[in-house]
This record gives sequence, structure tokens and C-alpha cells, in this order.
Amino acid sequence: MPKFGKRSLERLETCCVELQNILHEVIKVYDISVLEGFRSEERQNQLFDEGKSKLRFPDGKHNKNPSDAVDIVPYPVDWNDDARFFFLAGLMFAEAERQGVKLRWGGNWRMDYDFANNSFKDLPHFEVVR
Repeated sequence: MPKFGKRSLERLETCCVELQNILHEVIKVYDISVLEGFRSEERQNQLFDEGKSKLRFPDGKHNKNPSDAVDIVPYPVDWNDDARFFFLAGLMFAEAERQGVKLRWGGNWRMDYDFANNSFKDLPHFEVVR
């Protein structure tokens, strides 16, 4: 059975309890790494400046502590294997539904997501909808 590494657990602890509960169930069936939960002002604005986020601090769901957003990846990481991210999203939505939590995913939250042209996509991103 997969389990979180030390860094993933540390990052997960910066997330809201709903995300923690969902991810502690998903890790039982699928190996994942937690990239980020809470983001500081410096980190959020850096990602915005690099074009990796559409929001500046404090407007992102990562910008409160505990964070209402998490970035996760299937392990081992292969950034070119979108199918594994889609599979992970299915697991996340199924577990969130089981727990009564509404999620939004960076893979389908934007109406202008263009799969064919590889426009901005945020497949690692999940957030709790409040």
C-alpha cells in the first residue's frame, strides 16, 4: 500500500481538514506526492510572475492557512502523462463525494481549457469549494 513521504505529509498538514481526509484515503489506493498546500505571499507572487498561477497573493485558495487548495501529482512524476492525472482526479472526486466535500480541479475549472493546444492547465490543483 502506498504511503506519504515525510515532505508530502508536512505539506499536507498545511491544508484544510477536508483535503487532508480525502488525501489520506486516496493514498491508500494510488501513490501520490503533495507538492504544495499553503503558499506564502512571496511564493504565490513568484508563481504568478512565472505564469504558473493566474492569481496574485492573497487571492489564491493556497493563500490561507490552512489552505483550501493542494497541488498533488501521481508518483513517480511524469508531467507528460495526462492520463495519470485524469485517473487521479477521478479518485479525488469519488472520495470527495463519499465524504460530502465539493471539489474543483484545475483540469476542468476553466471553460477555455484547450486540450489540443496545451493552453494553461493546472492538473495537479484541487481546491475545496465553500
